Amino acid sequence: MQNFSTQKPGFSWLLKMAWRDGKASKRKLFLFMASIVLGIAAVVSIQSFGENLQDNIALQSKALMGADFTIDMNHPPNERVTEIMDSLGIDAQEISFASMAAFPNNTGTKFVSVRGIQGNYPFYGKLETQPQSAAEKYQDQNAALVDATVMLQLNLSVGDSIKIGEITLPILGELKEAPGSSSLFGAIAPPVIIPFEYIEKSGLIQTGSRIDYEYYFKADKITNLTVLEEKIGPQLDKEEADLDTHLSTSERLGKRYKNFGKFLNLVAFIALLLGCVGIASAINIYIKEKLTSVAVLKCLGASRKQSFLIYLIQVAFIGLLSGIIGSILGVILQYAFPYILEGLLPIEIALSISLRVILAGIVLGILMSVLFALYPLVGTLYVSPLQVLRVQENSNSKSRKALIGISMLIVLFLFLFSFWLLKDWKYSLSFIGGVLVTFAILAGIAQLFINAIRKFFPDSWSFVSRQSLRNLFRPQNQTLILILAIGIGTFLISTLYFTKDLLLAQATLDNTNTSANMILLDVQSNQTKDIAETIKNQDLPVLEAIPIVTMRVQNLNGKSVNEIREDSTSTINRWILSHEFRVTYRDSLIASESIEGGEWIPDVKNTATTEAIPISVSTNFAEDAQVEVGDLVTFNVQGVLMKTKIASTRLVDWGRMQTNFSIVFPNGVLEQAPQFHVMTTQVPDAKKSAEIQQILVKKYPNVSILDLRQVLGVIEGLLNKISWIINFMAFFSILTGIIVLLGAVRTSKYQRIKESVLLRTIGAKSNQILKIAALEYIYLGVLGSLSGILLSLISSLLLAWLAFETTFIPSWIPFGVLFPGITVLVLIIGLANSRSVIKNPPLQVLRRESV
Repeated sequence: MQNFSTQKPGFSWLLKMAWRDGKASKRKLFLFMASIVLGIAAVVSIQSFGENLQDNIALQSKALMGADFTIDMNHPPNERVTEIMDSLGIDAQEISFASMAAFPNNTGTKFVSVRGIQGNYPFYGKLETQPQSAAEKYQDQNAALVDATVMLQLNLSVGDSIKIGEITLPILGELKEAPGSSSLFGAIAPPVIIPFEYIEKSGLIQTGSRIDYEYYFKADKITNLTVLEEKIGPQLDKEEADLDTHLSTSERLGKRYKNFGKFLNLVAFIALLLGCVGIASAINIYIKEKLTSVAVLKCLGASRKQSFLIYLIQVAFIGLLSGIIGSILGVILQYAFPYILEGLLPIEIALSISLRVILAGIVLGILMSVLFALYPLVGTLYVSPLQVLRVQENSNSKSRKALIGISMLIVLFLFLFSFWLLKDWKYSLSFIGGVLVTFAILAGIAQLFINAIRKFFPDSWSFVSRQSLRNLFRPQNQTLILILAIGIGTFLISTLYFTKDLLLAQATLDNTNTSANMILLDVQSNQTKDIAETIKNQDLPVLEAIPIVTMRVQNLNGKSVNEIREDSTSTINRWILSHEFRVTYRDSLIASESIEGGEWIPDVKNTATTEAIPISVSTNFAEDAQVEVGDLVTFNVQGVLMKTKIASTRLVDWGRMQTNFSIVFPNGVLEQAPQFHVMTTQVPDAKKSAEIQQILVKKYPNVSILDLRQVLGVIEGLLNKISWIINFMAFFSILTGIIVLLGAVRTSKYQRIKESVLLRTIGAKSNQILKIAALEYIYLGVLGSLSGILLSLISSLLLAWLAFETTFIPSWIPFGVLFPGITVLVLIIGLANSRSVIKNPPLQVLRRESV
């Protein structure tokens, strides 16, 4: 008798079966793969660019600061600080302040940041000027370097003059880049560099002037900057000075851009999730078409595990290939980021390829593909050989348990992946919760829509209209997945527009005659009357003349600030202890304030020196200083100690463009204290603004003028730039949604073709079939995009109400552009997939699609 081998097929047989079956369905599998390629590309590009950015910041941190470490303060150094700096050896120093500058050659004026530098600064990096020699010669030639943008705006040339206070200097060169200059503040107050000795000669260092003193140091090779900061930092803190090393600057900048990168990563992650939803849907249709094949395999002796592994291997291979292609695309894409982020980055980026990120992208492709394909794949375990002859539904309890287990596994993986991106478990849980809620709401809307159609089906409608509605809940319909894909993509982009509008609304000026749009700073007490007359002579109103007194916190409830600093258990915010507060006095609240607790005291007529003066503090001051109504606070008012008692706390709307204060005294206390004033007016247009600025700068060179419309222009430009970047990333989500849409339509195409062929066979015309398909896709496009926009609108309204406490006027772009645009896009894609049914005879279509 002949002996037959009973050895079971090994892994090589599974690979061959997976390969053969996959080759026969390569077109469908290609669309599955495309669903997640863009998501992986987005994640890889951001991760890779983020690593390069962190590395470049670390390498260029010295050039960003221009020194190894600095000591800075907003007052002249006292004896102790001078002693510490002398022991370290000062290599260069700088005094800086914001001021108005006049340009006699063209009668223009500009609010600038004046930097007076002494010494061979910067030690690292360089002052980039045009001509380059100007950076080396401006101190010897007693000249100025003026920001290149200002030179262009005011049509200035090298050789023209700049007037700052009482001094006039020739312009030796255009300043293109300078270490230590903030790009955001530089857009509002562009830098101007002059020799150090001219700061005093300008006459602008007066009471109330915001002056910054900075000292630059170059460390030797043996100096440990971390140890130096730990040793010297606390000593300087006590003297209201601050030590900053290039290492801490690097860390601070790294965190700032890392947080921005985290947000972009989440946007990319949404695109990846969309692709995974597409994978789950497409594999679901694919496996349903393969159930008969699975039953045949089991009839031939294949086990449940073998039939399951054949298709699992296919999906894992799709994930591997998707990860490789997505990672390559992501590496290429990162080279576009320096151009996309131009103007927002503090340094120039030298890009390199990160093998770690590429490997992570490949692993991510495999894991996401397998995890999201397990839902449909688990069904192959419960296919009976009898399904060769008949179709039967499986409701095995083991299948339900498996699905619950898979769901928990997917949620766990998503949490771990988001935790890897955010490095904070609370944010990760919030993100996962938000994603699940959004998906659940959109899925609920789709299900409600389907149920409503079934319950209230319009039997009186025409055949075409009725058939298009029936397609939405026929077997193997794609209503749920398409609404999810369309809705999430639309939700993302519309949320970005609404949020941008919400942020801009917080900084919008009212166009009324009572709203200030120009602020005059550092007005001395003896100048207020004359400046008010000058403004009125130009037919402009003087809206406010606010007195300001500078002071620091000396004691909180009897405990000195030095004691609080030394107390390691204290949770009082450190800015309270070192901040120089600018306070005012008045007898009434203003529009941006409301009493939160206690009683408002308008004036103090008879205050004995031993009594505590009643004051009002903002809620954020009370929270950070950990004080409440009735607590005592002692202030140091330029050497004079003043004992106060918190009589009330105020809720202040800091987003409103007006002069708000953390601390307000009643009338009758500070009138005789050294003070300066802030005055406000309202100018009708840019021309009038330029005229009044020229007059005031000429007569009162110490006064700085802030045109709020220019500030808002800078803020709006920055928000638009960030919005464009976020929209660029959201494009991945919507493009992924389109690919998912394509895949979903293609995977159910065979079912649609059989229905359409049947309709043609019983006499339906091509234009009727086309109308049925068109109406179905219009329903899907309208419902998906409208659901996403409305969900986004609700979330933005809640954000405005709960977080920003402001009114919200939504943008028209999501309704006027996204809604019709996405609907038309869905319609085009759907009809493009129906062309083969319309153009060819039914028998030819069936033969071709069944191959």
